[in-house]
Amino acid sequence: MNLPAGKLSGCIARPDGSLVRGRITFTDRITALESASDGGDEDYILPGFVDLQVNGSHGIDVMNASADALATLSRHLAREGATAWMPTAVTAPIEKIAQVHESIAGAIENSRRDNSADAAAILGMHLEGPFISPLRLGAHPALNLEPRGEPFERVLAMHALRLITLAPELPGGIDAIRRLTARAVVVSIGHTNATLEEANAGITAGARMFTHLFNAMRPLNHRDPGVIAAALAPSPALAAIIPDGVHVHPAVLRLASRARGKDGMILVTDKVALAKASTSEKNLGRASATITIRDGAARLDDGTLAGSIISMLDGVRVMVEKAGVSIGDAAVMAATNPADVVGANDRGRIQAGARADLIVLSQALELKSVFIAGREIG
Repeated sequence: MNLPAGKLSGCIARPDGSLVRGRITFTDRITALESASDGGDEDYILPGFVDLQVNGSHGIDVMNASADALATLSRHLAREGATAWMPTAVTAPIEKIAQVHESIAGAIENSRRDNSADAAAILGMHLEGPFISPLRLGAHPALNLEPRGEPFERVLAMHALRLITLAPELPGGIDAIRRLTARAVVVSIGHTNATLEEANAGITAGARMFTHLFNAMRPLNHRDPGVIAAALAPSPALAAIIPDGVHVHPAVLRLASRARGKDGMILVTDKVALAKASTSEKNLGRASATITIRDGAARLDDGTLAGSIISMLDGVRVMVEKAGVSIGDAAVMAATNPADVVGANDRGRIQAGARADLIVLSQALELKSVFIAGREIG
């Protein structure tokens, strides 16, 4: 791609969380950064957000979406400031998961062929289940499997699989983590009743993330610290969290970010098809199971949380305005860390040689423009 050189000036978020006033020069990749003397109020320039957990949005459900529908969703997400994402499949029969995988793989192949410049990149499939604890289902159906045998082998062979949520305490869990890691699939500990020792064993085996910290996992207790204590302690596994202020109270968002620091946290939306949809209710395809938007999130009939309705930018605003995190550190959590954990090291950062996936925010954190590979999208 031969693009004319573009330039942006403002307050630039760097990969270490610091902010510097300056100018970025770019084509499809960033070619230079220059610092400038302090000025007045300027726009923020952040790397495009990377959302590792998207179940759907704008009325499109990943579990039922065609490759073309996923491409449409990619365009919607880009206009919210997310320049890369992972379609997330939830617990279902293996045959259904295989169908979802084929749609995701097809969408990835189509995007490579079409070289779309106005859509968020699909980084691969995040499989959230079925290898999860029956004691920590959240909104998932009770179709859980142990991570071994023929179902696990089928999942292991899915070439577009890049991230999987797994409960390490399940029979076969630790060996599954080792095998997935050897195949370059990132394992995230989640929907789990793991003890502290079981969670740490999962990290030792290769797990590198925790799925939606505090939600659908063994609660923290001062005599039984459990998986949450492992997630809050320094380790190679980053703690992903839903920053909508509903799944986790802002005061706890603040505590978690102080415990792990900017380098140990990942922001995810865990958004569902009802986000930005024209309806407020959706059937989940299970008897008597619908989700509705109530009290700031998606919920089952009994009030169980079933996903968020926020954008990544909404989450960044909550972290900055309610949890006391700096805009630079929030950018690390929403872009740099999620890109790094899945090995997309040329994304999620503003530095020479990185992709020119950039967003421009006003001082009030309103989205002003989005650039994907150096092209501003409408």
